[in-house]
Amino acid sequence: MEKNINDIKSELMAANISKLPLFVKMYEGDERGGVQKLVARANRLIADYEKEKQRIELMGTYEKQYSQYEYICGIDEAGRGPLAGPVVAGAVILPKDCEILYINDSKQLSEKKREELYDIIMREAAAVGVGYASNERIDEINILQATYEAMREAISKMDKKPDILLNDAVKIPQVDIPQVPIVKGDAKSVSIAAASIIAKVTRDRLMRDYDKLYPEYHFAENKGYGVEAHIEALKKYGPTPIHRKTFIKNILNN
Repeated sequence: MEKNINDIKSELMAANISKLPLFVKMYEGDERGGVQKLVARANRLIADYEKEKQRIELMGTYEKQYSQYEYICGIDEAGRGPLAGPVVAGAVILPKDCEILYINDSKQLSEKKREELYDIIMREAAAVGVGYASNERIDEINILQATYEAMREAISKMDKKPDILLNDAVKIPQVDIPQVPIVKGDAKSVSIAAASIIAKVTRDRLMRDYDKLYPEYHFAENKGYGVEAHIEALKKYGPTPIHRKTFIKNILNN
């Protein structure tokens, strides 16, 4: 007796990626149109999975290049541009031959995907560190120096000391670890991309918390960036304690 198509569809939905080739083999001879559509879907999923594996392998090029080092650490930040809130740095040492799929520059991922990957990275990474520089510190020493400070703090908070740092474009002063600045590194290095996800998710969560304190500014939506609604609120209600005075002085003077 032939299986019901809905039952076969349920099999497909429940199958993990390793079981899909067997699914295709079992049902590719079934001539029913509905079954053939399910087989085609399974083949697309397999193709997408293989393509993603190749992309992640390519993103591991720098990690392979420096594989003589045991602890390769990616560094990135989130929040250099906003008008409010801290700048946050992430530092991540992934396991050798990391196989976490879908890691990418955090800006290329949906919020839901970033949150999913954050949990996976926190669980599977060899070490993670997070550093912060407040809006007051940004005003005091400027955003670039505050970013470096947050990065140094992130490194210092790691359970393992990195042997080499892969940085997104910058070279961090006052660090006695070899560094490799990589332009657009969050799109080229899986370690830097992982760090960008940790930094971005951490900062976004902070801004959602600030939204509860200062709901007029819609920080949960704009994360402190200078979008129209944020600037209008700033002009109407004035700055909050988390605004960067050096970033908003021209807005308030106009």
